[in-house]
Amino acid sequence: MTNQRPVALVTGVGRRVGIAYGIAGRLARDGWDIAFGHSAAYDERVNALPRAAPDVQEIERELRGLGARTVAVDVDLAAVDAAAELFDAAETLGPVRAIVLSHAESVNAGILTTTVESFDRHLAVNARGSWLLVREFARRFDNGGSGSDGLVGDGLLGNGGRIVALTSDAIHDEVAYGASKGALDRVIFAAARELAPLGVTANLVNPGPVDTGWMADEVREALREATPAGRLGTPRDTAALVSFLLSADGEWITGQLIKSDGGFGAP
Repeated sequence: MTNQRPVALVTGVGRRVGIAYGIAGRLARDGWDIAFGHSAAYDERVNALPRAAPDVQEIERELRGLGARTVAVDVDLAAVDAAAELFDAAETLGPVRAIVLSHAESVNAGILTTTVESFDRHLAVNARGSWLLVREFARRFDNGGSGSDGLVGDGLLGNGGRIVALTSDAIHDEVAYGASKGALDRVIFAAARELAPLGVTANLVNPGPVDTGWMADEVREALREATPAGRLGTPRDTAALVSFLLSADGEWITGQLIKSDGGFGAP
């Protein structure tokens, strides 16, 4: 057993109000070093925000304050070489032992209003980009990760690996987003079967409605009323489940889609 912290690669960590930021912070507290991907261009295009560099710099400072070493990469996951770029950067911290796929292309449009270009980009980022990250993880993990004297800390996994991806049930007026998340689900289910011999688990987390700055007041209230728990989800809620799945106690859970939504999706 060594004193080295394990390395987790988390995607989509560009904004301090986002779910991915909550996950990265929780994992840093758990004892992980954090490599993370973000897209300043996406944040500016979709969220009408200024470039994400100030947020990213502050995120790195906060994670380091929690004891984590960090590396951040501004990357477009629609690019076929993005996965290798992210892993090359992450491995400057050490072998990657877990990936959390919390990035997403998400543009509201329905059957009649979605463009071909937008549909293709959703699939490229959310489905193909995620598959390439899973494939890169498996390739590199098989080349030595599973044999290392891996990980430290109370409750962190031993000589295994973890994949967690965030998914969604959204389809109405989000046809490209919904279709791409459906494809992502199948990629992760396949990974649970195919990567089990490596000691790798793969699961999906559906956080339900989480207000990360996109909700109008009337939307927020309607979703709150539709949730049996009586409140909306928070990044902390999602992060708690991801933390468990990445822990030693989560090693028996694989191939699952788990809703962490306060009952929002209950029948």
